[in-house]
Amino acid sequence: MQIKDVLATVHEEFQAVDKLIHEQLESRVPLVEKIAEYIVSSGGKRIRPLLVLMTAKAFNRADADAVKLATVIEFLHTATLLHDDVVDTSDMRRGNPTANARWGNAPSVLVGDFLYSRAFEMMVELRSMPVMEILSNATCVIAEGEVMQLTNVKNPDTTEAQYMEVIHGKTAMLFEASTHSAAALLELDEQQRLSLKEYGKELGMAFQLVDDVLDYEGDAAEMGKNVGDDLAEGKATLPLIHAMAHANEEDRQLIRNAIRKGGLDDMNEVLRVVKSCGSLDYTRQQAEACRDRAQAHLADLPDSPARDALAALAAIAVERTT
Repeated sequence: MQIKDVLATVHEEFQAVDKLIHEQLESRVPLVEKIAEYIVSSGGKRIRPLLVLMTAKAFNRADADAVKLATVIEFLHTATLLHDDVVDTSDMRRGNPTANARWGNAPSVLVGDFLYSRAFEMMVELRSMPVMEILSNATCVIAEGEVMQLTNVKNPDTTEAQYMEVIHGKTAMLFEASTHSAAALLELDEQQRLSLKEYGKELGMAFQLVDDVLDYEGDAAEMGKNVGDDLAEGKATLPLIHAMAHANEEDRQLIRNAIRKGGLDDMNEVLRVVKSCGSLDYTRQQAEACRDRAQAHLADLPDSPARDALAALAAIAVERTT
């Protein structure tokens, strides 16, 4: 199954989400609308709202409330992207200039705040305290994950456990919240809620692990971002952490120094060490283990094309090259 087949399972519902997104971007302040429209229309995969819809579809409940929840999730995600690009001083995302590169940091942060606020307005309309509890907690964990990542920038002593905690917060948490909140909205039993929560978490972890591999072996034109961004920003991601644990002393010091100073002056040498230590393979293996756990958690769902699509999405997340 390919991504187009996954999308086909919720094609009509996905179109409804897209329509609602644009309706909810309306603002009396033209710049708010312009920046928000720019970022949500910039070609993202919209995996997180897709998870909401497929979870609901697996129980034949992909109704207007599921569409609204999917839109809430997309707004939360888009808000974090606007804020992240400011924090990371990024100038390219999805093959386009970032909002902060076009309009500046202050408007980007404030429009991110607008999207968070609009998301919570819509969340209230769902009238589900469990959904509100899950998503309000998720936004706190995501913010903590971003701060933890920031404190680890240019720190070559970041451990694998610390790295895993960071990527759970900054990336996997919203995947987890997507499936978990959908399960809560549907009022599924406790075991099914837990299974979907864990599926989302493992899928998100796999997604970020592959992203970290692609930062060293991807194609900038295909990915829509600059290859080597993590090293340039001094981020000790798993490929570097693994390489430092297995390289000789000279190569270990090379990577430590590259992390401390940031930039791409040492990119070729760092890539040589990362490849020679099998660190990209190791990181992919961790992603594959997350995929396997994600798929195993789907056993509690009824047999359906939507459940098959959720399983396929976990495989696609690991196999992708962009």
